[in-house]
Amino acid sequence: MKNSITILLFCIAALGYSQKMKIQEGNFDFLPGQNEINVEFVYDDMKLLKKNIPQDQYIQEHSAELEEKSPGKGEAWKKKWVSAPELIWQPKFLELMNRYFYDDHGIAFKENVPEAKYTLIVETIWVYPGWDAGVMKQPAKVTTNLKFVETSNNDNVLAEVSSENAPGDQWGSSFSNEDRLGEGYAKTGKSFARLILKKAKRF
Repeated sequence: MKNSITILLFCIAALGYSQKMKIQEGNFDFLPGQNEINVEFVYDDMKLLKKNIPQDQYIQEHSAELEEKSPGKGEAWKKKWVSAPELIWQPKFLELMNRYFYDDHGIAFKENVPEAKYTLIVETIWVYPGWDAGVMKQPAKVTTNLKFVETSNNDNVLAEVSSENAPGDQWGSSFSNEDRLGEGYAKTGKSFARLILKKAKRF
């Protein structure tokens, strides 16, 4: 039994290292000296699961499945899912970005700051909610495209980074798909912040 648990924990830990983050173009040398960065989150073309289905289809199918098991459960889940980006995913990402940048470098990453010179567009490409059955579980995964642009001219791209399969997991059990995905956004923010600090000059 002990060996089985050890193997399981090893497999879970291994999944945590599957994230791939790559600079597609540009650099981060424009960031030092900035006080605020505007942040926009985009989910327009987000796909889900291994089948790469659109979000509308996922919501319809999953809510119907839950509703069939227990009347009212599907509608309750749908409300939670729709509110998750604003209440869980985006705050998790911003929390980790600001943990690395605000205290040490005086740069605040915030939504709805149109006066900021630069904007970070966080586009969600694909998510996998994962699952948790108590003894066994699989982390969520989040794939995003992270693009710094000039706020007044979004066509002017200063840097673009792809982030694949950021793992969403935490110690103990988490039976909420939304919360597990929130940890994936937190991991994205953490890895992205570290990449910037490693590559940018003058930090």
